[in-house]
Amino acid sequence: MSKPSYRLAGRVALITGASRGVGKAVALRYAREGAQIIAVARTLGALEELDDEIRSIEGASPAVLVPEDLADHDKIDQMGLAVFNRFGKLDILVGNAAILGTLSPMGHIKPDEWERVMAVNVTANYRLIRSFDPLLRQSDAGRAIFVTSGVASGVFPYWGAYAASKAALEMMVKVYAGEVTKTNLKVNLLDPGVVRTRMRAEAFPGEDPAKVPPAETVTHVFVDLALPSCPVHGSVTRAYAPS
Repeated sequence: MSKPSYRLAGRVALITGASRGVGKAVALRYAREGAQIIAVARTLGALEELDDEIRSIEGASPAVLVPEDLADHDKIDQMGLAVFNRFGKLDILVGNAAILGTLSPMGHIKPDEWERVMAVNVTANYRLIRSFDPLLRQSDAGRAIFVTSGVASGVFPYWGAYAASKAALEMMVKVYAGEVTKTNLKVNLLDPGVVRTRMRAEAFPGEDPAKVPPAETVTHVFVDLALPSCPVHGSVTRAYAPS
């Protein structure tokens, strides 16, 4: 990994699903780039481990830890108020948290499982937009990045709930991007591609994880989209190899 240039110094970044996988890798990369991290995830212990790693980074500020289940949507409004009271703005929002659900025929998906996937993958991100849009507008260069997947386009049998949720996320974010075109916000979707995560292991249990690139290999793309100078808006960016 190249030496960070502190390109996000002074930026306040909130990352959901920050305790592991892509979210954790992005949180650590942003911290190395100088950002103040607000880390959201369900498990306090895992968040504390993340904070320990952030504190070990020279010059990094301790993370703000938010142990919440995003399916409890009213908690997102409370988060927005807390961020406003503490920082008065939000510079970077990374909507990364998601769940896979069971890979099965559409007719076999249990209603409560379908609703849970939609609650976390779609509705929680709508509530993040609703709660944090005013704070992103208080930034001189607000950046919102939502993590999508290749299954959002095309047809992938047995991926019904997850694929439908990501397709819905993409349309929702594109609409939001269209609505803020004349502001300082830049809103984008990012498909990390194939990286080593727990969700990947759940979906492909027979796959050798050693042959899958670690999540750290895509964090530079998250940095690019978070920069105040980033011109990209309303797009789906696919992860690419670092130069």
